[in-house]
Amino acid sequence: MFAKIEITGTIEVVTGMHIGGSSAFSAIGAVDSPVIKDMRTGYPIIPGSSLKGKMRSLLAKRYNTVFATTPDDDAECLTSLFGSAKKGNVRTGRLLFSDMLLGNWEELKKQGLTSKTEIKFENTIKRTTAVANPRQIERVIRGSEFPLYLVYEVVDEETLKKDFEILREGFRLLEYDYLGGSGSRGYGKIKIKNLYAEAVIGEVDPDVMEECQQILAQV
Repeated sequence: MFAKIEITGTIEVVTGMHIGGSSAFSAIGAVDSPVIKDMRTGYPIIPGSSLKGKMRSLLAKRYNTVFATTPDDDAECLTSLFGSAKKGNVRTGRLLFSDMLLGNWEELKKQGLTSKTEIKFENTIKRTTAVANPRQIERVIRGSEFPLYLVYEVVDEETLKKDFEILREGFRLLEYDYLGGSGSRGYGKIKIKNLYAEAVIGEVDPDVMEECQQILAQV
């Protein structure tokens, strides 16, 4: 069979999130570490690659029985779902991730915000010399929401249900970890909301789709 399922939802930023962009051409006095932004709108974004990579690395800790030096050596259930570039075992993943732009800026403005990001001042102290090293980190503001969009390619209905269970676990692991950098210092806690799955190409048994929706509802 051949079908595609659209998975939508919302990623809410619970604590300031930093997914770094380039500062190669920053002016003197500019932020030391900016977040990645959409060039056309200036809105902060969550790259699909960041979400995919973080989710896969968390699932690897759960499913890999031996240490994998590269993602291509992950457990079969992960290389089958996310893909593999390993020589002799090249696979196209069944999940397609999209970049996500800030989606609730108008609502944030009504709450009195005047900037889409915040600047957090940090300072590290070298223990041997007590010399301070101040820096400025740009973060996406807590309460920011990013529309989530994934596309899943159906191979067969049994594999579909197993993959959705892995996907559910990936989302749950993300909520108990962090997205972006500096998670051990409180950055990047997220909440995933309003997950919804719909067959948009081909046909999937309605009962199977309902079962998949119930799986996602457990996130």
